[in-house]
Parts: sequence; C-alpha cells; structure tokens
Amino acid sequence: MTVSANLDKVLDKAYESTPLADLVDAPVSALAGVSQADADALAKAFGVKTIGDLGSNKYFRTAAAIADLAAASR
Repeated sequence: MTVSANLDKVLDKAYESTPLADLVDAPVSALAGVSQADADALAKAFGVKTIGDLGSNKYFRTAAAIADLAAASR
C-alpha cells in the first residue's frame, strides 16, 4: 500500500522531498522548528537522534497519550 502525505509545513525545507519511509531515519532537526541545539538536547537527555527515535520514545508516546486522553475527556 502506498502512503503519501504533504508534510512540507512540518519539515525543514531540505527534507520536504524526502520519502516518508526515509524520514524515520532523518535527524530530529529535520522537523520544522527544531534547532540543532534542540536536537542535541534531545539526544543528550533521551537518546533521541532521529525522527523515528522521537516517535517511539516511551516518554513522548506517554505524554501524547495523556494529552489525547485528556482532550477526549473534556
């Protein structure tokens, strides 16, 4: 199954044409608004180096789940 999405607004300009399957291995700084300093801090604090690491990190997944559940309960 082919999946496509326009992620231009959430990616750094240099990564806009990167295939979705490759974005998981892109550095966190490939996300628009995430500076290299931010990426370095994530790597140091949580071992997060790639977009895939960020998306699968247990702390970030837990925080997202809590936020989603809280929004649904309002």
